Amino acid sequence: MNRFDDLELYDRGVLPVVGKLRNYPAGLESPRHQHPTAQLLYSVEGLMWVGTERGQWIVPPTRAIWLPIGTWHQVKMVSPVRMRNIFVRQDMLGGLPEQCCVLEVTPLLRELVLAAVDVALPCEPGSRDERVMMLALDEIRRAKVLPLSLPQPASPALQRLCAVWLDHPDDARGAAEWARELALDPRTLQRRFRRETGLSFGQWRRQARLMQALQRLACGDSVLKVALDLGYASPSAFATMFKRELGAPPSSFFTLS
Repeated sequence: MNRFDDLELYDRGVLPVVGKLRNYPAGLESPRHQHPTAQLLYSVEGLMWVGTERGQWIVPPTRAIWLPIGTWHQVKMVSPVRMRNIFVRQDMLGGLPEQCCVLEVTPLLRELVLAAVDVALPCEPGSRDERVMMLALDEIRRAKVLPLSLPQPASPALQRLCAVWLDHPDDARGAAEWARELALDPRTLQRRFRRETGLSFGQWRRQARLMQALQRLACGDSVLKVALDLGYASPSAFATMFKRELGAPPSSFFTLS
């Protein structure tokens, strides 16, 4: 049986909050799908790439992605993944994120997610299991949003620019040089890029480098090789950027708990 044949059975929105677990090998890709509930998609171990209509998302093992109801998405396991999910019915969404985002998973939220997937459903009203589920929602509401998304522009010209740059992330040309490639004024390029992605071209490139770095590091590449391949002058310059964006150096990011 295909490992994703039962996606429609993950949750149908009958219960307020549901925890589910799945384990997947590296390289496996889900079909594009959606759920009738909101979803906290979390990997206890392993790195996931998630593609949505809004862009691409990287979910390392100390982070989770929040997917609102009906979000079409596809998941690729960059490394072996121990996936843990929480599905939330529409009437329980007060105060929870309204857009796709990557969330910091605190030690408390991690333990609550692990406890939630072991809860026998349905929960008895007022029971310890029900309190676990409600506290998990409280912690999701408090979670910090992290910069691990790569929004995609809508126009074909900017899409081509992004595709070329993703193939050559060490390309150091600035916005003015890329604008000439597209026969645009540099200010026009920046305005269009911000309008279509919410980021300046420079910010978008930093995000793209960060996402590529996470995938490479998760697959075992050295910090030195990743830094040089992505166009950084030195490993220390790369490590400074990485720590500024994610709060930990690349050498220890995947060992955080």
